This record gives sequence, structure tokens and C-alpha cells, in this order.
Amino acid sequence: MSPTPLLSVDWTDHVTGRRGHLVVDRLVRGVASGGLRMREGCTAAEVTGLARGMTMKEALHYDPAARYVPLGGAKGGIDCDPRSPEAYGVLVRYLRAMRPYIERFWTTGEDLGLTQELVDRAAAEAGLVSSVQAVYPLLDDEAAARKRLADAFAIEVDGIGLDALVGGLGVAESVLVALDRAGRERAGTRVSVQGLGTMGGATARFLARAGLRVVAVADVRGTIVNPDGLDVEALLAARDGHGTVDRTALRPGDREEPRDAWLAVEAEVLVPAAVSYAIDAGNQERITAHWIAEAANMPVLPEAEEALAARGVTVLPDVVVNSCTNAWWWWTLFGDIEADAEQAFDRVRRSMRELVGGLLDRAAADGTSPRAAAHALVAERLPVIAERYGWY
Repeated sequence: MSPTPLLSVDWTDHVTGRRGHLVVDRLVRGVASGGLRMREGCTAAEVTGLARGMTMKEALHYDPAARYVPLGGAKGGIDCDPRSPEAYGVLVRYLRAMRPYIERFWTTGEDLGLTQELVDRAAAEAGLVSSVQAVYPLLDDEAAARKRLADAFAIEVDGIGLDALVGGLGVAESVLVALDRAGRERAGTRVSVQGLGTMGGATARFLARAGLRVVAVADVRGTIVNPDGLDVEALLAARDGHGTVDRTALRPGDREEPRDAWLAVEAEVLVPAAVSYAIDAGNQERITAHWIAEAANMPVLPEAEEALAARGVTVLPDVVVNSCTNAWWWWTLFGDIEADAEQAFDRVRRSMRELVGGLLDRAAADGTSPRAAAHALVAERLPVIAERYGWY
């Protein structure tokens, strides 16, 4: 796989001067998949790395027996604080500028800083039919597929939309597979989560329901800690649209600590579910966890991962761990599953158990890391995908 992406586009908003980027790593069947993020400081290099990761995520979920055939990888990014009053206008103008790419070959959706509802509203204002319309020509029955996806997005499970749960379920299942392989009891296993947005919030819910104890949750205001376990459902109910928890919902045993305290909390599992580059060579020394599940994209820098491995800490890589939001979209749209929560949850659990379990087994057999095992699997699958479906 060439290190040079197929297409890189830089954009400057003529109203605010804000910068945006689109990187298409590869196309498969003429289409690439990857979300759009908005955060202060987002760079072209960051978006390029994320686009490469999307190519890997698509390949890792390749199943020759499924209707969903992997697409290529892409990513969009906007350098703007999503809480800024000017953010929505910037988003609309970015999508308007990127409209030719979205119409023809880039399918996109929510990522860090954005919700799908916001992306859909801005896409309509920018004159787009849908943020995933480029994939429509590949569908057997476009009308039925679009209805199926719309019905799936309308499903709620215990107050949270199905679309906001499937990704976190994939993260949680990755953790559970790792614990089971290590012979670790779920009950009493402590978890610290950075970020209580879509991915982090759902991960915390499913891990808590599996019997693990969530002892710390970090948001932009700080880290909420309770060694006896936090009331995850109460925190989820008290968060705003950006994942910030209303502190009036805290219980007497909950305490507030600095934003970076989530790193050093006494816990067996660490879930960085917010920003990229959160764990570096310096702050990794504070980590006491045995497993790190990358719910965010690129949260652990390579030099940090190397140091962590030397200390016996296993990093479950983002390209595997957080891949199910993307896969669920396509399983649903292409008709591998219906608009049904139980079907979605079952497919996520089965897929992640097979994928994560296989990677852990391969890493152990090869004496390498789960990330290296994922790269090796992608290297095997991409030539098959290219030969069968064509890519460039």
C-alpha cells in the first residue's frame, strides 16, 4: 500500500479563514468511506493518518460472503472549535466546497466534534442529497436501502440512538475479548475512560453492564473519579451534546480531579475515547493499566506504544477497536442486517470476537503486537480486494 494518498485537498473558509482538509487514501469500486471531524488544531497530517486508518478498517471487515464489500478509505477535518458560534456556518461552507467529491466518491458522516444529525442538516443546506450519496449507485435497491438505514437511525435503546451505541459496543467487546483471553474476571475490573461523547459514552455503558467497574470519566471540565464505581447511566443522562457532564449529577462519593487524571487512575483498562495523540512518550509513564483500548483515532503515539509494550501494556489498536460504527452503516445499507437493534448488536459482537480474538492469537504466535498483526492481516486482504473489485 503506497504511503502517498490518492487525493489531498486543502480548503480555506473565505468568511472566517478557518482551514479544512479532505484526504482520500484509496478508492475501491470508485468510492471511499470516512467521517468528518471538527476540532481546534486539526491538521492535514492528522487527516492523512486517519484516511489511511479508514482503508485498514474497511479491509479488516472484508467478508467475501457478505453483501457489504469494503470501500476505500478517506477522511475530512476542519480546524475549528465545534462549540464556536461560527462552527455551523464553517461546516456548511466546507460541505458546499466539498460537494463534488461527496457526490461522486467520498461517503462521510459524524466524527469527533460533530453529530450525524448536525452533518445531515448541514449537508442538506449545502445542497447535498445525503452525506453518503456516492455509494448509492452500488446498491441493489437504493430506495429500500435508504429506508432501512433511516429506520435504523430512528431506533433508540434505553434512551440512546442505535447509531450512537454500535461503535462503543465494538470497543467494549474488544476489551471483553482481551480480558477473556487473559483469564481475567470481568467483575471488579476497573476502567478509566477519556471522553464521554458518542464512542466513550457507549463504551462505558456496555462495559458497566458487562460487570466492569467504571472508576473514572474525563471530559473538557476535568476527570470524575470514584474508586467504588461511577453511576454511568446517570452521567450519560447528564451530558450535553459535546459529552460534557453536568456536575450537579455527581453523587457524594464522586470527586473531581484535573483533566489528565484519567491517565493515572488505578485501573486495569484505559479507554482513550476523545482526541488523537492523547498518550505520548512522556505521559505514558503515568499509566498503570494493563490494557489500552483505542476508542479514539490515533490516541497513542508510536513511541508511547513502544514504551508501553516494554512495560507489558497491551494496546488494542484503533483500526480494529473503533471500526464498528463504520461497518454498521454498511451492513445496514447493503442489507446484511435489518434495522433492528438485536441484529446490530449480535453482528457487532460476533464480528469483534472473531476479529480481535484472531489478532490477539496472531500477535501471540508471531511475538508481536496486536497493531502489527492488524497491519499484516490488512496486507493480506488488500491484494484480494484489489483483484476482485479494483482499487486505486
